[in-house]
Amino acid sequence: MTSFLHFAQLCQNIERVGGSLEKTELLASFLVELDDDELAVVASFVMGSVFPASSDMLLGVGPSTLYEALSKASSCSLPDITEMLKRSGDPGLVAAEVMKNKQPTFASFLGEDELSILSISDVYSTFLNIARSSGKRSQGVRRKNLRYLFSQSTPLEAQYIARMALEDMRIGVGEGIVRNAVAKAFDQPTDLVENGYNLTNDLGLVAQKARQDRLFELTIIINKPIKMMLAQLGESASSALQEMGKAAVEWKFDGARVQIHKKGDEVQVFSRRLENVTRSLPEIVKTVKDHVRAESAILDGEAVAIGEDGRPGPFQDVLKRFRRKYNVERTAALFPLKLYLFDLVYLDGESLLDRPFQERRELLEKIADPEVTADQIVTDDPREVERVYASALEAGHEGVLIKNPTSPYAPGKRGKNWLKIKPVMETLDLVVTGARWGEGRRAKLLGTYRLACIEPQTGGLAEIGWVATGITDEMLADLTELFGDKMVAEGGMEVELKPEVVFEVAYEEIQKSPNYSSGYALRFPRLVGVRDDKSVAEADSLERVASLYATQRGRNGTR
Repeated sequence: MTSFLHFAQLCQNIERVGGSLEKTELLASFLVELDDDELAVVASFVMGSVFPASSDMLLGVGPSTLYEALSKASSCSLPDITEMLKRSGDPGLVAAEVMKNKQPTFASFLGEDELSILSISDVYSTFLNIARSSGKRSQGVRRKNLRYLFSQSTPLEAQYIARMALEDMRIGVGEGIVRNAVAKAFDQPTDLVENGYNLTNDLGLVAQKARQDRLFELTIIINKPIKMMLAQLGESASSALQEMGKAAVEWKFDGARVQIHKKGDEVQVFSRRLENVTRSLPEIVKTVKDHVRAESAILDGEAVAIGEDGRPGPFQDVLKRFRRKYNVERTAALFPLKLYLFDLVYLDGESLLDRPFQERRELLEKIADPEVTADQIVTDDPREVERVYASALEAGHEGVLIKNPTSPYAPGKRGKNWLKIKPVMETLDLVVTGARWGEGRRAKLLGTYRLACIEPQTGGLAEIGWVATGITDEMLADLTELFGDKMVAEGGMEVELKPEVVFEVAYEEIQKSPNYSSGYALRFPRLVGVRDDKSVAEADSLERVASLYATQRGRNGTR
């Protein structure tokens, strides 16, 4: 049984090194020493998630609950904890400092190893109790369990318990580093590990199978969402056809991606982030039951908001449906959704991932009624593509998707087999890491937001500026509510936020800047929308920012 202190020491060592190779080496060496149950847990823990992405378990711990539990466990007052947070901005460092001050005098003669009594399994089972709590007394249950963990922890353990409770480890480990560490630890090909993860969305399970040399057993399973195949931006219809020859052409809908799992009369709906959103989308469930004839199937499609005029509503209306946990029927009446299906990846016990796209499409048309199936033409004529493109824009959608009819379905991959053609207005998907309170009548609203891109070498976040333009008064209220339980620390006008939300931001130009850790800044940034359908891991990388900057300079000349 591995102590939680050893895990905390691993995290501390990973946090201290800068490069992804060093982080991978440290994690791989640690994984080898774990038993199977610990392996499944640590693969998620180290990324700041208590449960794997495939799980429907939610921790639901907010900063206020955490700080109250820390106060009870240490007898440190909440005002004192708040003051410490203003200085450090890191709940983990505050927890470590508080627990260090709480230790009895004799503890100074002992090492942390002698003081540590928590195991990795102890911490996991306590977090499991927290996730299972519900009802009116759930907040009390969460505080009680967190208080127990803090009271049993050493300062270093408290640091990472606090960060895990808020699902923000701050050590720069993401899916890529864990994937590479699993491959290295158990001498498995990286692409085989990645494929297993794309099929199961569970790195803990993948690690277990890798140790047993049984990665080949991992396959697509009903009600276990897989990573979705992605499209990349194409130059033009003619260049796409030149490369593919004949191509399948569909509208690119202005909606939100959904993956639908049907098993008998049971229907589960997952978002692009692979979150279970079934309860929020009852009409999508009904549509599948009414119009899909298959005993078991996994379908890929798009949910589109429909306005009173029959045209697609704003993308933000779709996201309001995905966020809704209460008053679902009333919200559904205000923002009805229409389902368009365009792919089929599993049918009646058989995976279709390796089948050509056109064959998958033919099977889809056999089991799904035309009213829920996206229109498609197969052509090698650029003029036909332009006609479909014009009709998509006229209908209020984004453009077209041009798909290679011979391509397999590649979970989690973005490549040339699916190309999107749309009017170009460059945007970036960026992670929100902080905010500022407004002034005057906006004093109780968060009005300006700090943005960051992914630093691929470390998996951390590199700041690139702030955005305040493009936010209406109505949006300010919605955004303030959205970030209400994500506030980690506050100092003056600024608030530190858990990096969980992705903004799509338009801009006029990327500039070099020493003011931000990315080395870049956005000129005239404007909020396009909240990308609830994207996870932080899907935000744009510093490499893409640098590439856009270089392309921009090449296009506009050296300034």
